[in-house]
Amino acid sequence: MAKYISIPSFISKCRESSEKLLDLEGWKRPRHYGTKLNQKTLKKEVKFEGIGLHTGKKATMTVLPSGPNTGISFKRIDLKKNNIVLPNIYNVSNATLCTTISNENGVSISTIEHLMGALFGLGVDNAIIEINSKEVPIMDGSAKLFVEKFLDIGFDTSETPIKLIKINNKVSIEEGTKYISIGKSNVSLDIDFEIQYSNSLIGNQQNKINVYEDDLSNIYNSRTFCLYEDIEKLRNMGLAKGGSLDNAIVVKNKEILNKEKLRNKLEFVNHKILDCMGDLYLSGYKIVGSIKCSQGGHSLTNKLLRKVFAEKSNFSVFEIKEKTLPHTYIDKSILKSIA
Repeated sequence: MAKYISIPSFISKCRESSEKLLDLEGWKRPRHYGTKLNQKTLKKEVKFEGIGLHTGKKATMTVLPSGPNTGISFKRIDLKKNNIVLPNIYNVSNATLCTTISNENGVSISTIEHLMGALFGLGVDNAIIEINSKEVPIMDGSAKLFVEKFLDIGFDTSETPIKLIKINNKVSIEEGTKYISIGKSNVSLDIDFEIQYSNSLIGNQQNKINVYEDDLSNIYNSRTFCLYEDIEKLRNMGLAKGGSLDNAIVVKNKEILNKEKLRNKLEFVNHKILDCMGDLYLSGYKIVGSIKCSQGGHSLTNKLLRKVFAEKSNFSVFEIKEKTLPHTYIDKSILKSIA
């Protein structure tokens, strides 16, 4: 798959708002007008500052516009050479509680999944991400702040067509109680995700979304979470050094320790869907397919994508050349004609 993902050309989510949406808490599906099915980038650069969830180190990150067919790339500006790291499935060097990518020189960027999920959901095809640390700032533990700022500054659409892949064959991975599969879909990307926790407050949660048509506000808003009794173990592993109630939900027995409590009733599973979206963007394309996952995570999603792209018959690549759409989302009749 490296030959496909080294030159990422992602399908536009086809969400360009005529309004500046700054409050995702009350975000209703916005009004949209004729949206080009061409590659999209940001109108201007946007800066984020915060700490790394696992390193605990401060980071400044700037997301800049980039030209067509350049895809998404990370640049470690704290390093003078060998500082470009491309987010693709073969560059995933660690998937323990976050997604870490590394280049051939061992330069890494970790916890990229929330940012990548925001870019995926908003259809940002091309961007350069400059960062002065090895971990993306965790912000509030969700993609909310990324999405707000991206929507605020807006997007530029090029004259270069987008591409997508359609899944032709069902592919699955099973590891004990963990399971993930991807199969055919006519025109959508559906994610059906389930989690099962012995903690009764979290319990069993399931949600299914259509990435290209549903209101994703609850997905973007949902924060990372952990059990109180796991915190010491995580820190002994050298993880969660920057974790706090400001950037993660902490569950102790039947109580949520955060003052804010839950942002939505399915916040736990919705955050897993956000992670899944971010990890899927390492495929290099928007995907037409149907995903089912139980108890999965970063590692399982990466293994699934590697298995998909290991066999060319599993997928097809399409370029969409139609110029405009009459509404927000992908015109299903157009996709049916090519898929």
